[in-house]
Amino acid sequence: MLSFTEENYLKAIYHLSETGTNPVLTNDLAEAMKTKAASATDMVKRLATKKFIAYEKYYGANLTAKGKSEALMVIRKHRLWETFLVQKLGFSWDEVHEVAEQLEHIQSQRLIEKLDEFLGHPKTDPHGDPIPDSKGKLQQQHAIACDQLKEGKQGIIIAVKDSDSSLLKLLDKIGAKPGKKIKVLTRETYDESMEAILDGHKVFLSKKVSKNILVN
Repeated sequence: MLSFTEENYLKAIYHLSETGTNPVLTNDLAEAMKTKAASATDMVKRLATKKFIAYEKYYGANLTAKGKSEALMVIRKHRLWETFLVQKLGFSWDEVHEVAEQLEHIQSQRLIEKLDEFLGHPKTDPHGDPIPDSKGKLQQQHAIACDQLKEGKQGIIIAVKDSDSSLLKLLDKIGAKPGKKIKVLTRETYDESMEAILDGHKVFLSKKVSKNILVN
């Protein structure tokens, strides 16, 4: 059985490697885990010994098939718990990340499958992120960041990239949630901020905000 910390490292490597396909440097991993590079290196070596990752000094860490499977199961639990907290307990979408970070380490597979069944087998969490199925299969989203939409073009919001609570509160305030239509009216050359029509009303979005909104 993996420790909570080991599970968190596998999940971080998965996200940093863009779904497990690219090597992750220990310095980048240390930054993501808010720890020292030496500590990240020690954990990488431990996970490599357990065959969850393949590690080569100066090249980085890659998840093995075993490691990727474990990472996806942690992500599955996290996103199912976020969905439960919003749909059934009335949490707002900016509150659930930290709570789900704790709940994702529950080991009972039966509980998680019952939770999935209770929720009606949701495909995405409240932020629009896809939920891996019970076999670890993750449906990839075909989307672009809103800041890449050209003037006059529109899309439907399908997800939010960043789970930062201040960003989610802002998006909640302006109604930028999955399922809403957004159309770019104009974009400023100076700072790439944009004026857009969001769900029928006019909004102004900074580059920092628009790059975290995913649309198709």
